[in-house]
Parts: sequence; structure tokens; C-alpha cells
Amino acid sequence: MDDEFDDELEHLRKKRLEEIKAKMKYPKEPIKVDDKTLDEVVQRYPLMVIDCWAAWCMPCRIIEPVIEELAREYAGRVVFGKLNVDENRISAQRFGIMSIPTLLFFKNGKLVDLLVGAVPKEHIISKIQRIR
Repeated sequence: MDDEFDDELEHLRKKRLEEIKAKMKYPKEPIKVDDKTLDEVVQRYPLMVIDCWAAWCMPCRIIEPVIEELAREYAGRVVFGKLNVDENRISAQRFGIMSIPTLLFFKNGKLVDLLVGAVPKEHIISKIQRIR
């Protein structure tokens, strides 16, 4: 009986250690994503939010610190990425980006939702909680 308990305890310990290691690999700030890396990156992380932006876009600048803050707050659970639509027109066209900023929400590599505009932080948090 003790051996079974010890084995189960060891199994749980290893599982928890792997979870902690996985969280440590998650970036704590938004990562740059481009046409070449987008598919690989959204497959790597179970939950990802990509901020589609451009340098000339004032609403994009307004939402940028919110995205950076959320990346820190959700580190280990959600990865945030940044996709410059002027430099990555293939991805912008692929996802039908007509207005920026647009936030793309991916779960297990699939686009599941989006938000358009410089929305409040609470809207983004609400969307994340719904798709988790």
C-alpha cells in the first residue's frame, strides 16, 4: 500500500514539476510574430493573443502598454504576440484584418475569436477567460 502511495506521490510531483518548467518557458512580454513564424508560434502555445498593429496607428500605440501589462499578468498561461500588418501583409490578408488594432485569439493553434479596436483591458481579460 505504501509503495502505491509513494508511486502516486512521485507521479504527481513529476507532473507538477513539468507544469512549472513549461510555465517558465512562456515569455513574459509580447513576442514578435511574422508571416514565416505565425503558424509555428500559435501551435507551440495552447492559448495565444496576437496584436495586429502598425507603427503609424495611434490606437495601436494606446493599446500597446495594455498588451505588455497583460503579457506579464498572464505569463505562464497566455502568450501575447505582435504582428506588424505593414510588414506581414500575407497574415493580415489571411485573417481579414481590415482595421487595427485587431487582437486575434488562438486556442490550440486555431483562431477562435477576435477583437477590433483599442478596447479596454477588461474586454481583453473577459475574452481570455471565455476561451480558456
